[in-house]
Amino acid sequence: MDKFFYIQSMNILVTGCCGFIGANFVKLVLKERPNWNIANLDALTYAGNIENLRDIEGNPHYSFFKGNITSDEDISAAASLLPGKLDAVVNFAAESHVDNSIKNPGVFIRTNVEGTLKLLKYAQEKKTRFLQVSTDEVYGTLGETGLFTEDTPLAPNSPYSASKAAADFLARAWNETYKLDTVITRCSNNYGPYQFPEKLIPLAVTNLMQGKKIPVYGKGINIRDWLHVEDHCMGILLALEKGEAGRVYNIGGNNEWKNIDIAKELVKIMGLCEDKIEFVTDRLGHDLRYAIDATRIRKELGWEPKYTFSTGLPETVKWYKENEGWWKPLKK
Repeated sequence: MDKFFYIQSMNILVTGCCGFIGANFVKLVLKERPNWNIANLDALTYAGNIENLRDIEGNPHYSFFKGNITSDEDISAAASLLPGKLDAVVNFAAESHVDNSIKNPGVFIRTNVEGTLKLLKYAQEKKTRFLQVSTDEVYGTLGETGLFTEDTPLAPNSPYSASKAAADFLARAWNETYKLDTVITRCSNNYGPYQFPEKLIPLAVTNLMQGKKIPVYGKGINIRDWLHVEDHCMGILLALEKGEAGRVYNIGGNNEWKNIDIAKELVKIMGLCEDKIEFVTDRLGHDLRYAIDATRIRKELGWEPKYTFSTGLPETVKWYKENEGWWKPLKK
């Protein structure tokens, strides 16, 4: 896809930009590709926060439309804000919290499956590239050894991951059946600024700041591969520019941690004691381990992570300490 790599200006419709990863992606693109134009389509559900992008509201290369990816009219209206022909659709928009998917799976099917279908049909109509931002959770769970590769069979275990797997299959089908230029990225667990405080790291940090304890599921033995959100976003950008049509690219940090060890590390960074950790009833269908093999994106697209946990985690704690005005209203 060299035509995407060398083009000096692109018009892209990006959905879900007011969420954690989407907001970081928009800021990265405006910084690294200053001639690109972005139209943001976001429904501003509970995890979509307009404050995440308040600092770029005046940027002439960025526009925002409040709407839903399940609406053809909203998709078209958002894309019409771009100054020229649409070059690509990047889909971040998703319901993403596993616990919420267990309680209310229908919402996840509507947004993550039906919404992706609407976007694919729009990209097909406009004959443009479509990038689906997915997750390693579609692969299911790993034992104590092994890594997820792009050829690992999909075996989702929660309504959330099942809905994301369905969306991935739709993107694949549109490439195979209609020859739509689709690319899929699948990432490991992200951390960094602007992450909604229901997720482990921001929940732990903000709880400790409020004098509360860190809740850890079960015995805390579940293992995740952690990736800084900015490194993830750079991988998405490279996949958008240079990824091969019909290809899947795993983006992982090669940085596995047990949940209990994450909690202990955060307590240590914040100068507190481990009595600030409490164990709570385990999540239903809780996958034991995720770990990604990111060899393909490293070799084919030249991606390399910039952050290590030793630098990224303290920086993230510092960000939440300095931005109480951002997260406190969300925790209410």
